[in-house]
Amino acid sequence: MGKINVLDKHVAELIAAGEVVERPASVAKELVENAVDAGASGVTVEIRNGGTTFLRVADDGCGIAREDVPLAFLRHATSKISGREDLDRIGTLGFRGEALASVAAVAHVELLTRTEGELAGTRYVIDGEGEKACEDAGCPQGTTIVVRDLFYNTPARMKFLKKDVTEGNAVAAVVDKAALSHPEVSFRLLRDGRETLHTPGDGRLKSAVYAVYGKEFTDGLIPADYELNGIGLSGFISRPSAARPNRSMQNFFINGRYVRTRTASVALEEAFKGSLMVGKIPACVLHLEIPLGTVDVNVHPTKMEVRFINEKPVFDAVYHGVKTALNRGDRPPVINLPKERQEPRFQEESVTQVRFAAQREREDGETRFPQVPPPVRERSCAVHDSVCDIEADDLPDPTPPRAVPASSFASVKNEGNLTEPLPASFSGTAPGIQAAPADAPQPEKQEEEEVPERLIGEAFGTYIVLERGDCLVFVDKHAAHERMLYEKLKSGGGEAFCQMLIEPVPVTLEKNEYSAVLESLELCRQAGFELEDFGGGTVLVRSAPMILGNEDVSGAVMEIAGYLAENKSDLTTQKIDWLYHNVACRAAVKAGDDTSPMELAALARRVEREDVRYCPHGRPVSFLLRRKDLERQFGRIQ
Repeated sequence: MGKINVLDKHVAELIAAGEVVERPASVAKELVENAVDAGASGVTVEIRNGGTTFLRVADDGCGIAREDVPLAFLRHATSKISGREDLDRIGTLGFRGEALASVAAVAHVELLTRTEGELAGTRYVIDGEGEKACEDAGCPQGTTIVVRDLFYNTPARMKFLKKDVTEGNAVAAVVDKAALSHPEVSFRLLRDGRETLHTPGDGRLKSAVYAVYGKEFTDGLIPADYELNGIGLSGFISRPSAARPNRSMQNFFINGRYVRTRTASVALEEAFKGSLMVGKIPACVLHLEIPLGTVDVNVHPTKMEVRFINEKPVFDAVYHGVKTALNRGDRPPVINLPKERQEPRFQEESVTQVRFAAQREREDGETRFPQVPPPVRERSCAVHDSVCDIEADDLPDPTPPRAVPASSFASVKNEGNLTEPLPASFSGTAPGIQAAPADAPQPEKQEEEEVPERLIGEAFGTYIVLERGDCLVFVDKHAAHERMLYEKLKSGGGEAFCQMLIEPVPVTLEKNEYSAVLESLELCRQAGFELEDFGGGTVLVRSAPMILGNEDVSGAVMEIAGYLAENKSDLTTQKIDWLYHNVACRAAVKAGDDTSPMELAALARRVEREDVRYCPHGRPVSFLLRRKDLERQFGRIQ
């Protein structure tokens, strides 16, 4: 008996539907693309419960003729192409003829449509069992499709759907991409009765970008307009200062179709080389106009992957177009200084006043030093702005020297300069601290432990160099400080070091990242970030770990959002551990930061006292170079 079975039509339809319809966002994508192909100037998408129970797409396009309505729901029935030669020049978003048949196989579908020449519209109802109704109906010109109870007849698919918020954000991402690909069409998105997106449809790409991503993202864009070898490039790229921590904001459109293309992405990032900090990725909204015969969009049922006959012209067009835009549009920011003349901090004294003051000092027999405020030095992360502040015991005594009687200067004027700094070491006085005069009362001597270490200095602005016994010790100051901060956060929890911000910081995210953050608000709170949903793909940062600077809050949240979106399956403990790593790495003193000898000495003492060996990423914090190995290099010993 044979083992091969011919499946019936219903089972075959369910299998085929699985390739096209994965979730509500897949349905929205297919229906929105059909609306754009129909020449609509306005498209409305409405969803309830993330689109699982109700999804409606309405447009004002050309509509479907009464006799074509039943045919539209047959598999491989389409008005976009008619023969094999048309596959070589596909200029529409849809062409496979699978969408409506796949949707109808796993949901209850109702269609209302009317063309320009018809007096009455058509209402058509169909589900997985077949056609239910086809009748006259009153409706405006265009097409409205309502999809209810998605996967009602395939419970196995239903249980793999995410939360309603996640599915709704996926639908919103589809509408965002459609709005950016066709700025001439006005898109409107309604979620559970609330409007979350409405683009003007004025044909200006910048208007669509503003409606989708907001003012902050739009203000950081540079226009691009270029053509090379018959390939046109237009749109916007981000300024280097507005770069992102990941590629979620890279949007490429080829002939009006949103696609994922590694060729264009690599070209974009190559053009930005030398203009970005390490770890930053440029964002963009770029449209490529390519001859239809040189690109194949019939690669996957989702039509989001394309293949080029020759990738080099595409790479060159993107690379040179972005380079040109950067050279023209990336200018240093202009700082507007106040025009009012600021009063001097100290009033100028006349020569007579100075002489009078000097005469009084001579009469009093004591030299008075002016009360000048100490110079303000740039803060260093090694001591400030961290939950791992260096203890007071690790720092030299900052008490300033007392006033010296004038009579003392005569006796010591030939003994050297009093203000010359002493060598910095753990056992000596830090630079900038003056020695007490010889006749000053000496405190009682106490026995001090012999400290075997001596601070030599700092190499390359990164490595602390110490002399310890017969060894030289090299300490990576960033790795050491990062480990200390990480252990402090891990032991006390991020909430213990959370600080309310004076002004909330808005952060615009890609829809998948936005969804991941909203699902992990409690996790972010444990790490010290209090986030609030602001709507439209934006979150407000109400509080953040106090060890972060204000400029790091936005970047930290964007990086956290990217991680959460890509690692949804990780355990909660893994996620919170990564968050502590991220915060500690951002807050730690960086290689090249200006760090005083006093701070270097204090940090080195903590490394030895706390036995810090590795940074949270596993890199060593320090290593030893023995004296005998050094002398062997110079030939002193064999």
